[in-house]
Amino acid sequence: MFIGDILVAHKLVTPTDVAAALERQRSAGGRLGDILVALGKLKLEDLEMVMHGAPPAPRTLAETGLGLPTLLNLMIKAMYSGAAETPTMISNFLKLPSRPTQMLIEQAQERKLLDVLGAASDSLTLSELRYSLTEKGRRWALDAMAQNHYIGPAPVSLPAFIDRIDRQRISNERVDRGAIEHVFANMVISESFVHQIGPAINSGRSILLYGAPGNGKTSIAERVGGIFNDVIYVPHCFEVEGQIIKVFDPGIHRPVESTSSGFSKRVGLRREDLDRRWTPCARPFIATGGELTLEMLDLSFNAHAKFYEAPLHIKALGGTFVIDDFGRQIVSPEQLLNRWIVPLESRVEYLKLHTGKSFALPFDELVIFSTNMSPKDLMDPAFLRRIPYKLEIAAPSVQEYRHIFRTVSKRLGLEAADDVIDYVIAALNAHGQFPLAGYQPKFIVDQVLAACKFEGIAPQYRPALVDMALANLHTKDTADVVPRKSRS
Repeated sequence: MFIGDILVAHKLVTPTDVAAALERQRSAGGRLGDILVALGKLKLEDLEMVMHGAPPAPRTLAETGLGLPTLLNLMIKAMYSGAAETPTMISNFLKLPSRPTQMLIEQAQERKLLDVLGAASDSLTLSELRYSLTEKGRRWALDAMAQNHYIGPAPVSLPAFIDRIDRQRISNERVDRGAIEHVFANMVISESFVHQIGPAINSGRSILLYGAPGNGKTSIAERVGGIFNDVIYVPHCFEVEGQIIKVFDPGIHRPVESTSSGFSKRVGLRREDLDRRWTPCARPFIATGGELTLEMLDLSFNAHAKFYEAPLHIKALGGTFVIDDFGRQIVSPEQLLNRWIVPLESRVEYLKLHTGKSFALPFDELVIFSTNMSPKDLMDPAFLRRIPYKLEIAAPSVQEYRHIFRTVSKRLGLEAADDVIDYVIAALNAHGQFPLAGYQPKFIVDQVLAACKFEGIAPQYRPALVDMALANLHTKDTADVVPRKSRS
């Protein structure tokens, strides 16, 4: 990951600006950030803000925050697996700068763990030496593999991870009215909702979304998770008491997009100013539903590989964690809420290793509980007090329903006349037990479009098609269904 990509992600420069600076760098040299400042594309204070916010690369083995045995084990295992044999390959594999990598190689040579094979024949820069493991080195690798099978980027230390969580707290980012209006642009929201959701998001605390089904609670939670713009740094893994815990998950974390890959092999982009053990990402968003269990909130230890996978809410640190359909999990609401009392109250999460050792992490994320059930049936007053923001997502008014119906119809290529909407509202009211809900217009429009496609006609509202869509909103009670006669 290059500094130009991070500046683009912060919206401080454009990809075009970075391309121009890279062309200047290729001919005249210099640091990319300094060139952008000289070209007038970037303010010096903005560059310093980004560089100060990013984790700096360690210049020595001590600055990695890891013990020498841990680092030697990682390097020897990488070489034993065939993943690296030159200093550059080792550096890229462990995500460590060249100077600490060379120090590590020297430490391994002092211990008679490495042999020099000669110069690499395919080096793109200066000639590099190739290394292989000695017999002692191979025994060392087997001993290291017996401790754990983790082979990959070097971990960060627990103190470094704690410090990084504190530095990039979600409450550090201000979400203003414009951001809320932008992210909810395709939803019908009231002014009172804006006044409620704005402070809730900026607090970084927990939120309860409740109300009848079908009125957008899940959609609201998803949009809240996507409202943040900050770049945060997620470690590949961290170390506690000699145990490795993986955090970065490509299925969850969204790394900053690369805008300078086309130049990466031709020019130096000062990558070594940044600690590559951390991946710059958007703030994570994780949603769980009925599948959530208490075990999923604990460290997952792989007994064969002998290292850990962080639980979902730890991978969500610095971002948003949604518990959807709360109350419908396999585990009881009381058990789940008891598990969350300490993190929500003290903003600290305690995790336990299989060795019995416990450690604490700052619990910094926006937790959203979303439920169709009555909150009083799910949690007692003591827990309700621990959720500072409680937002009822009510059914739309008739006026809001009309607006939703027109907006959805227009977006999908239909024109909803007043008489069509009046007909739908009257039909729903006739059922008595079928109140207006925000999901219904999209459901009805989709049904009408599918029917028009089947009939081979232009998209249009016909009474028969609308009736069919309305019928599919509900089912008949079994008591109203006439039983079929059995064949003799």
